[in-house]
Amino acid sequence: MLKRGTPVIVLFLVMVTLQGCYSFTGGSLAPNMKTIAVPVFDDRSGAGIAQFRGELSKALADRLEAQSSFQVIPSIAGADALLDGVITSFSDYPGQLSSRTERAITNRLVLTVQVSMSNRIDKKTLFNQSFTGFADYPVGNYVAREEAIRFCLGQIVDAVFDRVVSGW
Repeated sequence: MLKRGTPVIVLFLVMVTLQGCYSFTGGSLAPNMKTIAVPVFDDRSGAGIAQFRGELSKALADRLEAQSSFQVIPSIAGADALLDGVITSFSDYPGQLSSRTERAITNRLVLTVQVSMSNRIDKKTLFNQSFTGFADYPVGNYVAREEAIRFCLGQIVDAVFDRVVSGW
């Protein structure tokens, strides 16, 4: 006859036994790629947000250096990998209308960046993909608009970083 806590003990033992059996493999990083260059992204959006292109590039470089095996270096010629990008579009349009005045109470920002990564050792393009971030902010609030742009940049940094290190 089984005791009352037996299923819990059996489940615990199975979990302990299987711990570490699963791992993520198949990432896109070649073992010979140690350094990466992240030049300042270009702005072809025509929206006058060029001041954020350096912020985006720096955030990506900082994230790669802190959370991957890459060492970020300033020289493209000396880098094993190159992460290059262009801000391709930026839109700022009404997002939510007031039911009383039928005027916008929030605006929606949508920012799209085209990013490519190449393995400079093997002379291969690893990916060339668009990434989009979006955020809403109250109409007429300049500070909130700047925060919304930074939020969009953060979404893009997260997505690009995931793409670089996972290959998904």
